Amino acid sequence: MSANSRLTIAAHALAWIGLYQRQGHEVATSEKIAASANTNPVVIRRLLGELRRAGLVESRRGAGAGWSLARELGSITLLDVYDAVEPGPLFAMHRTTPDQGCVVGHGIQPAMRGIYRDIEETLRDELARVTLEKVLGDVLAAPRRPL
Repeated sequence: MSANSRLTIAAHALAWIGLYQRQGHEVATSEKIAASANTNPVVIRRLLGELRRAGLVESRRGAGAGWSLARELGSITLLDVYDAVEPGPLFAMHRTTPDQGCVVGHGIQPAMRGIYRDIEETLRDELARVTLEKVLGDVLAAPRRPL
């Protein structure tokens, strides 16, 4: 199993766009954002499409095409971003029903559902407390390593 980086890359893109706009630019291209995140522009465009559907960014086509924030960074929480790019639950049950004749097979899903519900509730509460303004502030405060 590998960790999912969609939330991190989406937060990266939003913080980058926010900083870029503060520097006087109207729109950011997916190519520039992708260069910062060291990923393919297609990955960025797909995530930005999901963020657009959630009302977090806007896109402009044609001459001067690119992406801009639909809301201020201070009004966007990591929960907003998470909900936009992470459909479905954080944890899943077995793909097929476990053996109901086995004591563990019978009881594992009810036991895990409650645990997962509590974890997801805690995660959502924590994500709701952090704005992208805070993320950008932490980014800008991070010490830079020499190249």
